[in-house]
Formats: sequence, structure tokens, C-alpha cells
Amino acid sequence: MYKIFATMLLGTQLSLASGILVEAESFMQKGGWVVDQQFVQQMGSPYLLAHGMGQPVEDAVTTVKFPTIGKYRVWVRTKNWAAGDWKAPGRFKVKVGSHLLPVEFGTVPGWGWQDGGMVELRNKPTAIRLIDLTGFEGRCDALFFSDDPNALPPELEERKPAAPTVVQRFDVVIVGGGLAGCGAALAAERQGLNVALIHDRPRLGGNASDEVRVHTLGIHGKGGEILKGIDSKHWKNGSAEAAADTDKRHATMKASEVQMFLPWRAYGVTMEENRIRSVDARHIESGEVQRFEARVFIDCTGDGWIGYWAGADFRYGRESRNEFDEGWDKHGDLWSPETPDNRVMGSSVLWNSHRLAEPSEFPAVPWAMDVAKQHASINGEWQWEYSSNELHQIDDAEEIRDHMFRAIYGSFSNAKKNPEHANVALKWVAHIAGKRESRRLMGDYIYSMKDVSEARKFPDTVVTEKRAIDVHYQEKLKGKDVDFLSEALFHKWGKFYYIPFRTLYSRNIENLMMAGRCFSCSHIGLGGPRVMNTTGQMGIATGNAAALCIEHNTTPRGVYQNHLSELRKRCGYEE
Repeated sequence: MYKIFATMLLGTQLSLASGILVEAESFMQKGGWVVDQQFVQQMGSPYLLAHGMGQPVEDAVTTVKFPTIGKYRVWVRTKNWAAGDWKAPGRFKVKVGSHLLPVEFGTVPGWGWQDGGMVELRNKPTAIRLIDLTGFEGRCDALFFSDDPNALPPELEERKPAAPTVVQRFDVVIVGGGLAGCGAALAAERQGLNVALIHDRPRLGGNASDEVRVHTLGIHGKGGEILKGIDSKHWKNGSAEAAADTDKRHATMKASEVQMFLPWRAYGVTMEENRIRSVDARHIESGEVQRFEARVFIDCTGDGWIGYWAGADFRYGRESRNEFDEGWDKHGDLWSPETPDNRVMGSSVLWNSHRLAEPSEFPAVPWAMDVAKQHASINGEWQWEYSSNELHQIDDAEEIRDHMFRAIYGSFSNAKKNPEHANVALKWVAHIAGKRESRRLMGDYIYSMKDVSEARKFPDTVVTEKRAIDVHYQEKLKGKDVDFLSEALFHKWGKFYYIPFRTLYSRNIENLMMAGRCFSCSHIGLGGPRVMNTTGQMGIATGNAAALCIEHNTTPRGVYQNHLSELRKRCGYEE
């Protein structure tokens, strides 16, 4: 097979077997299709998504240089993402040269190869075109061409990248470009370290980016100028004002000496006993791979991927109410279950609409109605959130995001039946889900509800916050008809509380720290500090700690044991 990354000049070919694999994410012209990398660990690859909000998007086009002309069988790896007793929502066609394949793709349940039949090629360089038919989230992972009509497409194992031959060395490698990752990178850079920041999207900010558009909450604490350069003003969730703030964040990072790798997605680590030696990452479009070696690593991925691959201890779900005494509070609210379970806060897909001068049509969406039911809306806020005890926020992330698509399109379709909304059209729908909770990597201390409610002070305090404990649960649990709206359970404290450094390094991986929602905490302990300015403070603390690790040739735990006063001073906590 010749493997082709089409962003390069007519593709770079690698002989593997009797066929040609074209990765869709590497198309030279994406048109209106977007690269979706969120689910690589689940389905094997980034893919192109026809995210048109019900309007077919512009074609994606690339050129492939075939080794010979003649007849080829075509296969397309795709998915019917809302299979049922209706026509598949994300249908598209493929044009090879001047020949439009007769098959409608995107109609097979689950990710798999769909047979497109035979096509005769008359030229070695041939244009390949993806033609969206619906605007409703059609997806294409790859195309396979073989001049052997009996040849089958490659299994995912055959498509995994080879070990990187390009190796770069840094003092500290940070994975995840949200506020936690940006804060960690800037703090470490200002301490003179050689810093790599790896992020799997072209836009920095994580949930605060203009691709997700969750406004920042929490205080800057001692974060000072670093957080001012990367924080957002308090715009409404889903607002286009996120773009200007994301631009500001990029300008701040570019003005530093942090070496940024956008959009590169980490996919594994190499280990030496209980230490991370390197992180491997892959460009989400070109497929290039690199290895990043360092003495210290900081996991700001949110899902705790670096720690997970390294074998770090972690938790997922709710603890028993007895483990950390997180039971009933003075208001009579029950915060934790009697026995542990896998229920967590969910993921949101934000969206909005606008009013036009003339009436607008919206297509029928029968595939969305069993989710939306009778619910009608023309805008979505943070309450648009999905979590289920039967679905895992990481393993089932694509299904969760797609469930929200169905909720949005179905609710908007219901709203359009009202004559008052005749002129209303969808303006923006996120395709990147904003997660609240998944893996939590365990440190030498596990932060809990009582640490907030009792305002416990710690000798190793490096983060200060005063935001209320705020955990979400689905309205469905209280008997509501739909399952994609949530409520918040608040414990309004109103005073400062404190987070210790021991929650920001792994208890069993020597050179790993973590900042963000994957820090060491209980499910309820995450409720207050999970917001972005607080996680930015965590990042700054880990960046400063990384500098001390290098200066004193020690580990993060060694910083806690022997250099704590230095760390607190660098974080703004004068002794």
C-alpha cells in the first residue's frame, strides 16, 4: 500500500501493500469540512466532519498521484452517526477525477469501510473530491484504492504511526493548551526553561477557545500578569467575542519563547521504570510524528492522557459519601452516593442563532427527535450538557458529542415550527465538546469537599480560590423528559479556600505533574476548582515547580519536601 498525506506535494508515498490509503484529514483543500481529532483514541484517526448546521458545506478536494492508471476499487471509512429507521443524516458522495461514485457514503452504522465500487483512472495525478449532501455532520476518515478488486482495506493496526525518528529535547514538556497549559508554559519559560507546549487544536484555550466558547470563571489569585495575558473577559457562553480573547492568548504565547506545537496530538509515552522519558505526538493533518524528551512533564490534557499512558494512579466517577465525609450538607443536599459509581459531570456543546431579515428554512431532522422530543429552543447555554452512567466521558466521547448534536438540531427544528421564529437561523454550533470531568490523576493529597467547606489551610498552598462548589447532574434524574439538560448543586462558600501543591504531582510517576481538571481531587472536590482561572493558577504553580526540579535536580515530590518555601515564593506566597 502507498500511504499518502495529501497536504504535501501530491502526497508522500510509503509502500506497504497493494493499494493506496488517503487520509481525509490531510486533504489539501478542506473546503467547509473541519478536522475533528477528539476521538483518535477511540476510532483510530482524525477525520473530516461536514459541520454545516443543516446546509451542505463546500467540497473538500485533494490530488493523489497514483502509481498506474486503470481500474481501482474504492473504499471509504465513514460512519452513520445517527443510525435508525430514517435516512442517515451525514451523507456524502465522492468524485474521483471526472467520475462521481454512485454510492452515498455515511450510511453504515458504526465506523467501518464502505464499498464504493470500481472506478477507472485515466491520469496518474487525480483529483479526489468529498461532496457533502446534508450539512449534518457527515464524516470521512480515509479512502482506500486498490487495483486488486479483492483487496481489503487496512485494519487500524496497519495505520498506526511508526516510532518517531525526529526527537526534540526540552527541559519541560507540557501537553494541553488550555489556560492550565498556557499558564504552566509561561511560568516555566519565565524561569528560564526550554519549554514545549503541545496542543491538539489550532486554537489555544481549551474550553475557553473560540472553538468551544466557555467563558472563564474563578479568580487570578497570585497568577497576576500571566493570567491577565491569557484570560478572557466575561462574555456570554457561546459568544463570538471568544475569538478576540483567543487571539489575545495567541499573541501572549507568541511573544514568549515557549515553543508551541499546534495542532499536534500526543498519542503515547515512553517510560524508564516509573519516570516518563518522552511523549510522542502526531500532527492532526499531515500525520507527521515527533518525539519530545524532557526531564519534567506536565499533563494539562483534561482527560489525564499522559498520566494514563504512563500508568499513573487515577480515579473516575463519584466516591462514596463516607470516604471523604462528603454526604449531606447543612442545607440537606445529598452530594455523594452511598456507594461509588461512574456518574460524572457531563460535556456541553454550545450553540446560538440569529434573526435574519427574511424567513429561513430548516431541514426536517427525524433522526434527532427521539433525543429532543418536544423540547424547543433557539439558543443553548451551559445547561446543555450530557452525562450518563452508562456512557464513559472518554471511551464514549463521540457518542456523547453526537447526542448533543441531535438535541440541538431537534430542539431547533421544534422551535422553527413557531411562526415567531420564522426568521431565525442557526449562527454557530460547536463541534468540539466542552468536557467538565473525566479522569482525575492522584497525587500525594486528594482534594475534597471538606477542604473547601472548612477552608483548610496547607503549608504547601499554591492556589487560592473562593468560587462556590458547583457540581452538575442531569435534570432527567428529577423526572424531566429530556436527558441533555443539567442542573447545578451549589455550596456557596463566599470565602477563600486553598489548594496544596501535593495535588499537582503524581503519587507514582516521579517526573509528572498535572494541572487542570485532571488534578488530584474527589468528584465533589473538583466542583469549585475546575474552572479555568483556577486551573490557570495550578498551571503557573507546576511551571514554577518544573524550574525548581531542573535547578535542584529533583522531582516534584522533592520540591515539596525540600524546596517548598522557594516554590511558594515564586508563586507569590511570600514566607
